[in-house]
Amino acid sequence: MKKGVFSLAGALSLILGTNLVMAGGTISGIVSCKGVKDSKDTIVYIEKVDGKFDPPEAHALMDQQSLVYIPHVLPVLAGTTVDFPNSDTVRHNVFSPPGSAKIFDLGTYDVGVTKSVVFDAIGETPLLCNVHAEMEAYVVSVQNPYFAITDKTGAYTIKDVPPGKYTLTTWHEKLRSASQEIEVKDGTTVTVNLEMKKRK
Repeated sequence: MKKGVFSLAGALSLILGTNLVMAGGTISGIVSCKGVKDSKDTIVYIEKVDGKFDPPEAHALMDQQSLVYIPHVLPVLAGTTVDFPNSDTVRHNVFSPPGSAKIFDLGTYDVGVTKSVVFDAIGETPLLCNVHAEMEAYVVSVQNPYFAITDKTGAYTIKDVPPGKYTLTTWHEKLRSASQEIEVKDGTTVTVNLEMKKRK
C-alpha cells in the first residue's frame, strides 16, 4: 500500500479509537446417531478455548410439565444458574445421582415454586425425581460458550468462534462421543459431519 493511502478498516479504527475485531468463524454440520430414534439432543461443543468465560446473567430454564423435564437435554456454560420451576399439577423433587458433575437435591416442592442450582462443574449431570421415577433429563456444563444442540436431523451450527485450532466433540446420553480436530478462520464456515455409535 502506498504511503498516505488508508484501508477502510484502518480509517474506521482511527475514527473509533480502537482496533476492529473480526466476528470469527462458523462451525456447522450434521451428526449422525446410529442405533437411536433420531439425532436430536446431541450436544456439539469445542472442548477447550483459551480464556475465562463469565456465565450469563440470565438464568437457563429446566421446566417440569406433565411429569416431563423440558427440555430433555440442556447444555450450559459452566457457572450458569439453572431455574427449576414446577409448572406441573403435582409436587416434584429434583436431584442428581452420585457421580454427577453437580451433586444436589432440591427436596420436594409445591406447584408454582421455582428453585435454582448453579452448575459450576464441567460435565454431565443427570436429573431425576424421587417422586416420579420415570422423569429424567440432563444438564451438561461445558468450558466455553461455543456449543450447539442438534435438531432431529442432526444439524447444528456454532457461530462467532474465535480463529484457532480446536477439538470438536459430541455428547449424547446413549452414544459414545465423537471428536475431530478442526481449524476455524475468520469469516469462513467449517463443515464438520460426525457419526456416533452406541456405547459398548
